[in-house]
Amino acid sequence: MADSTDALAPRHQYRWVTTIPFFLIHLVALGGAIWVGFSWKLLLLAVIFYYVRMFGVTAAYHRYFSHRTFRTSRVFQFLLAFLAQTSAQKGVVWWASHHRLHHKKSDLPGDVHSVKLDGFFWAHVGWIISKDHEETDLNRVGDLAKYPELMWLNKYHLVPPTVLAVAIFLVGGAPALMWGFFVSTVLLWHGTFTINSLSHVFGKRRYATTDESRNNGLLALITMGEGWHNNHHHYQRSVNQGFFWWEIDPTYYILWALSKVGLVWDLHTPPARVLEDKRIDREPVRDSAPEVASASMPLREAEEA
Repeated sequence: MADSTDALAPRHQYRWVTTIPFFLIHLVALGGAIWVGFSWKLLLLAVIFYYVRMFGVTAAYHRYFSHRTFRTSRVFQFLLAFLAQTSAQKGVVWWASHHRLHHKKSDLPGDVHSVKLDGFFWAHVGWIISKDHEETDLNRVGDLAKYPELMWLNKYHLVPPTVLAVAIFLVGGAPALMWGFFVSTVLLWHGTFTINSLSHVFGKRRYATTDESRNNGLLALITMGEGWHNNHHHYQRSVNQGFFWWEIDPTYYILWALSKVGLVWDLHTPPARVLEDKRIDREPVRDSAPEVASASMPLREAEEA
């Protein structure tokens, strides 16, 4: 018989010693912004660092390391990882490991951040600050774990945001640090987290998937294209998440431009049969995404150059 105290135990566990800094940064951002005051120049600085790092989140954490939707060199792979981690959302190997699990069990028991199963707070922020998901399951990211430089970044995941914060301070002083780093970082966190918490609740469903993923144009603007979430869950292998010309996807536009100068290549876009499969009333079919990326896509190795 199970211990009667099990029923009283919280479903999720938090280690507040490591969680306090997360909330403290919110207070620093708010207090610091009030202390240094508002100016349009500082707001612009916050917006610039928000979107530059949002590109790191969407292109690197998500479309490259989690789903391997394009190829690049080993050097540029490292630069993408460093940029992504300036967002202070932990290591790229950790991020990809948990995101791949999310797709494998999306809105089913075992999903790391299902708003359907665990509510808004957990899906939005609780999962990333809890003890439940502190470790990196290397079994899901063997393609990434073989790169020692990525494993180093994963272990010392606070190095990139610290380097960025110091650089901003040295160039622009305390006002730039408060708005360009702290305010920008807090906005970036919550912009990113809306995809976990809101895009499985608000929006339209074009494709029949076995989860609650939805397309939301407003979230796409906030997250540089990630708001086309039902598209993404329908066909994870695609580098573009806006499948049609009217679905704005700035991350894809930048990756396309980078492909024209040879920094990335083999951008995988959805075939016509995927785009035409719009029957929301059909029997849902779960995307057969393997642990590495999505659909039946083979592993893409970073070039040694």
